[in-house]
Amino acid sequence: MAGETLLSAHGRRPAAEITGLVIVTHGGTSESTVPTSGWQGSVLRMVPVARAISRSLDGTGAVVWRPRFTVRGWNGAAASPAADLAAMLDEAKAALGPVPVVLVGHSMGGRAVLRAAGHPLVTAVAGLAPWLPDGEPVSQLAGRRVLLVHGRGDRITSTAETWAYAGRAAEVTTVATVEIAGTEHAMLRRARLWHQLTAAFARQELAPPGPAGPVTAAFARPARPGVVSSPLRI
Repeated sequence: MAGETLLSAHGRRPAAEITGLVIVTHGGTSESTVPTSGWQGSVLRMVPVARAISRSLDGTGAVVWRPRFTVRGWNGAAASPAADLAAMLDEAKAALGPVPVVLVGHSMGGRAVLRAAGHPLVTAVAGLAPWLPDGEPVSQLAGRRVLLVHGRGDRITSTAETWAYAGRAAEVTTVATVEIAGTEHAMLRRARLWHQLTAAFARQELAPPGPAGPVTAAFARPARPGVVSSPLRI
């Protein structure tokens, strides 16, 4: 992985003081071995997402890591970003021990975090406007809390494929689904809502519960494996 190192993610805080980790990943393209750049739009878009999560976790002992994938593409069977995440999670385990990890990913990054969710550190995973073509596996999600959020106006990745994936995933774990009206793939319209949903999801997993509010309620509806709920539309 490129970008931030795990050390820079938590600065000088001793590893023993870190109680949890959120890994925030960016989008990409289907095929490309071109190295990622810190100036890519898909990379920059995740900066405010990571900041919102970090603010929500202030004072909790949890930290946020926003790395870059090695290359820009998924690259078929190589599943390049998923392989990057597997290595990153092993690094986190070596550096921090058995802390809970929440994975958050946008677009191709959403596909990557869901694919990598079977790592033993992972307790929850959120896909934002994820790219989830037919045939994506779901067995690795067992025992993980899952949030899938998609914009109704997305013309890059498919809401129908996301909800179909949610239906398959619901057979092995609990899944919350949210459809946001008036927004698109880049999450620029209604950006604050995207950020609030993601930050509240991470905090609910890694920090003591706070007062329930409309954002938290969006993914806190009762659910159980085998039950497929219609996406909450907001």
